[in-house]
Amino acid sequence: MAGSPFDWIDEQARLRAQAGLVRTLRPRPAESHLLDLAGNDYLGLTRHPEVTAAAATAARRWGAGATGSRLVTGTTELHAELERELADFCGFEAALVLSSGYAANLAAVTALAPHGSLIVSDAGNHASLIDGCRLARGTTQVVPHADPAAVRKALGTHEGPAVVVTDSVFSVDGDATPLSELAAVCREAGAGLLVDDAHGLGVLGDGGRGAPHAAGLAGSADTVVTVTLSKSLGSQGGAVLGPAKVIAHLVNAARTLIFDTGLAPAAAGSALAALRLLRREPERAARARAVATTLHELLTREGLSAVRPDAAVVSVRAPSPEAAVRWAADCRREGLAVGCFRPPSVPDGVSRLRLTARADLSDAQVAEAVATISRTAP
Repeated sequence: MAGSPFDWIDEQARLRAQAGLVRTLRPRPAESHLLDLAGNDYLGLTRHPEVTAAAATAARRWGAGATGSRLVTGTTELHAELERELADFCGFEAALVLSSGYAANLAAVTALAPHGSLIVSDAGNHASLIDGCRLARGTTQVVPHADPAAVRKALGTHEGPAVVVTDSVFSVDGDATPLSELAAVCREAGAGLLVDDAHGLGVLGDGGRGAPHAAGLAGSADTVVTVTLSKSLGSQGGAVLGPAKVIAHLVNAARTLIFDTGLAPAAAGSALAALRLLRREPERAARARAVATTLHELLTREGLSAVRPDAAVVSVRAPSPEAAVRWAADCRREGLAVGCFRPPSVPDGVSRLRLTARADLSDAQVAEAVATISRTAP
């Protein structure tokens, strides 16, 4: 009798276990005693009463789901309102909301890199940008991390349309790309610049308007930005921001918009409420950055190898994948939730704990978190 056509999975599972890379889902309860430095709720808005009330109101008014793709029945007045306010807040002509940040990146990269074009992609880019490059019809060149000179060299090898793709803040170590220098290189070559600002929106720039705004790129004819609504805005979904003609092109060419059900009204409503709250309380952005800086200072004072944060992510290096897993588990047992990043999630092969600063953390909670991490360090 023939075996299962999926028997090859057993060998893959064995190799993962041998390398200490097994991942499991861990459902979390609605209420938890853990101090959370693992989630991406940078501004502490996901449970804010205004944000949750807006989600409930939107669901009651518009329904639990969008009912169809954005081009059929999935666009409500709420979606359009969110797009207008996102574009205005970040300083761009137009915005387009999609069902996730992942979908937004796939939409932007594939629609802006047709056959015959060149994509220059940073080696540290998020998986969604990498997958967008794989699906695009253009040719991709991967360049060393945060290296404008390497980008210039890659662009010099191509004649024709080109787009440079990068995270603004890289999700693993929390370091920022040199956006102003990168934009100058793109303009020298006549290339477009596509920036994933998932970890910059709400944290960097004037009142949290994002890294491109801080770099003077908001509203530029050659710059397109993607964001997620699931981090600083505490909701779910993603968006592409840029020139109006680019957004109109995506409506007609981006498969993750055309063939995907629109963002649920509750998510659109809560994201809009969070955006308005950030406008009203811009100090939340500065507080998130300050918490990250304090985390780094205290961790390094304890002799741990922590990467200096450029936004709200603080990375603490571990000696091995197995040590990182044990370290994160020990922290959890001590009442602290931290992220644990291992290959293949990390392009450099170095395992680490990933900590996320939140604007709503007190100084006492920050000190408590550092003490737990230091006490449980391998």
